[in-house]
Amino acid sequence: MSRCYTHLVMAEGRSRIWIWLLVGGGLFTLFVVAVFTLVYLSFGGQDEASFSGFGSKIAVVELDGVIFSPKQIVPQLKKFADDDSVKAIIIHVNSPGGGVAASEEIYREVKRIRDEKKKRIVASIETVGASGAYYVASATNKIYADKGSIVGSIGVIAQWVNYSELLKWAKLNAITMKAGEFKDTGSPTREMTPAEREYLQGVIDNMHTQFIQAVADGRHAKEADIRAIANGKVWTGQQAADLKLVDQIADFEGAVKDTAQAVNISGEPTLVYPPKERHSVLDLLFGDVSDYLPTREKLLEQQVGFYYLWK
Repeated sequence: MSRCYTHLVMAEGRSRIWIWLLVGGGLFTLFVVAVFTLVYLSFGGQDEASFSGFGSKIAVVELDGVIFSPKQIVPQLKKFADDDSVKAIIIHVNSPGGGVAASEEIYREVKRIRDEKKKRIVASIETVGASGAYYVASATNKIYADKGSIVGSIGVIAQWVNYSELLKWAKLNAITMKAGEFKDTGSPTREMTPAEREYLQGVIDNMHTQFIQAVADGRHAKEADIRAIANGKVWTGQQAADLKLVDQIADFEGAVKDTAQAVNISGEPTLVYPPKERHSVLDLLFGDVSDYLPTREKLLEQQVGFYYLWK
């Protein structure tokens, strides 16, 4: 009887130890999460520059990577355009371009700020300012670029993989039902007909003309002069300056100083940025998993579409 009682007491003791370990571990985990959150909010969750001071601010908007959507950058531009304490906007460009419509929407907002809001807006090209990114830059008051920057690529591209021969090899049949002769134009399961090629080329040529007209309008140049160099080529910043596609050879710091002088800011201007993207506590605890996910650039290679994009 006493031996059973002893075993029962020992079992209850072990259970209590496990309960305290679980409670203690949970409290410790909550403590660690709280510390990470406080550190993040203190150092990583704020804007890169505050909005302190009056009348001496230059806003910086990053146009970085492939342009997929205007939904992020256009609201940023609108916000700074409506802020009277922001005297100028610099678009810091490091992009090979992207979607036709997305590039056009950003271009229109830049042009609205320049022509309607009368606020100085410039582009500073870092490594790449090509195709759709140059489309956007052409609407600014002034374009700066490094000597070794890649600039230009005024053209349109549409490409995809045709795997019709692979289907034949695998003895697979692709079945398509359609209403409308050109509804499945560009299907990767078959070759295009001559009529389809002519049709698609017409769409691409029209987009190319839109690009040329937009650049000519934005740069206050003759359409014929832009068309003469709108062959998809890229140039260095120095070559682009000779072609009058770039106004001044300067790095980002030089663009800031020159822009400050243009809007009569004395001394060092305050640079203000859009808020940084906030990450969840899970991101802080477990790290960035983006390397293990398919990027939008990789998905772009599988998506049929029309792009102002330099590859």
